[in-house]
Amino acid sequence: MPDIGDIAANRLSADQYQRNFDDIEAPLDRKRALVEASRCYFCHDAPCLEACPTGIDIPGFIRKIATDNVKGSAVTILEENIMGGACARVCPTEILCEQACVRTAQEGKPVNIGALQRYATDWLLDRGIQPFQRAKPSGKTVAVVGAGPAGLACAHRLALLGHAVTVFEARPKAGGLNEHGVAAYKVAHDFAQREVGFILSLGGIELRTGQALGRDMTLAQLRRDHDAVFVGTGLGGVNALQLDNEALAGVEDAVAYIERLRQADDKSALPIGRRVVVIGGGNTAIDIAVQARRLGAEDVTIVYRRGPQNMGATGHEQDFAQTNGVRIRHWARPVRLIGDGGRLAAAEFESTAADGSGRRFTLAADMLFKAIGQVFVAAPVSEGGQALLELQAGRIAVDAEGRTSLPDVWAGGDCVAGPDLTVSAVQDGKRAAHAIDHHLRNA
Repeated sequence: MPDIGDIAANRLSADQYQRNFDDIEAPLDRKRALVEASRCYFCHDAPCLEACPTGIDIPGFIRKIATDNVKGSAVTILEENIMGGACARVCPTEILCEQACVRTAQEGKPVNIGALQRYATDWLLDRGIQPFQRAKPSGKTVAVVGAGPAGLACAHRLALLGHAVTVFEARPKAGGLNEHGVAAYKVAHDFAQREVGFILSLGGIELRTGQALGRDMTLAQLRRDHDAVFVGTGLGGVNALQLDNEALAGVEDAVAYIERLRQADDKSALPIGRRVVVIGGGNTAIDIAVQARRLGAEDVTIVYRRGPQNMGATGHEQDFAQTNGVRIRHWARPVRLIGDGGRLAAAEFESTAADGSGRRFTLAADMLFKAIGQVFVAAPVSEGGQALLELQAGRIAVDAEGRTSLPDVWAGGDCVAGPDLTVSAVQDGKRAAHAIDHHLRNA
């Protein structure tokens, strides 16, 4: 097997790294934003609004852009989605608002809602404007566990309503997946931290990083010390392939590697294989595969056990991967990892197609990334081996308002069942905040 373990850093020039991890799309300037805004029909009972999980008045914010009221447009967005800037970058608009756009059915080309949303929210953040003002202090305190989209959205809305909020975050930085878990070219130039700073600038929110539930504090302590608790811890565990040799050098967890990549000041220092295989079919698989190519990998293949229509990644994401030089092979599952001298050399796969052929093939690989999903870790919300919160399908069970089985604890985001999308997590946090506010004012 030639060139075993061909993993190296500095595969590209400094200019190539800069281009490869710059914004995936150039933001709209004023002229282009006005032209794009003019394409909107400003529909009554607009289908795009119905398709937005956070209920943003999309025709309303676009109309304000069309009249050059960019601040008003940004406020319309942020009133419903305080992380509208990040969502404009990472939200799968192609299957939500833009798919519902009337122009999609008419012309196959929707209004570029995501780009217009970014134009407005970036305008506001670039000018350091804080458009919101807190209500009179309520005297109530709320603990928020997890500074991802759900936790930050909950904290902001609670602070806006006058409550004092303490956010506990296990990592050194707030932001959740926007900071740690998405492709660097989607949320570039430290935007995630700028957005966190904007949220915290409202006041009434204390952020404590390096504080993990179950290690530095318990759920019982938070309930004792606060009037309510919101849990937005995300998914702390990753699924394993359950194959021999998973500990071989070169076999990596995609989520952990993406976090390393996003936190690296110098992308050229990250080692990447010449031949890379990715196992999985979701957005994480796409993100790690494309970034492997952009780090200098010459051959990158995603292998997925089912067909393209079954992939968690949207058609747009699948197309993007392939136009970036990533091959996608469907209907195959890994059955064996082959090593040489303690390092990964190849992976063997078996067909999962309906014909039941069981055909096998082998792909040479210096690196293999596991991107087969994450799981909720119940230990932080457990005591004596028993979960304190009722679980459903391996995640925290909640009602329509985000309330858990404990009367003063709410939850939202990836740690509860539902779509694993930033925009959905924001809505979970916002919805729970209003439920908590109602509870605190009527207790």
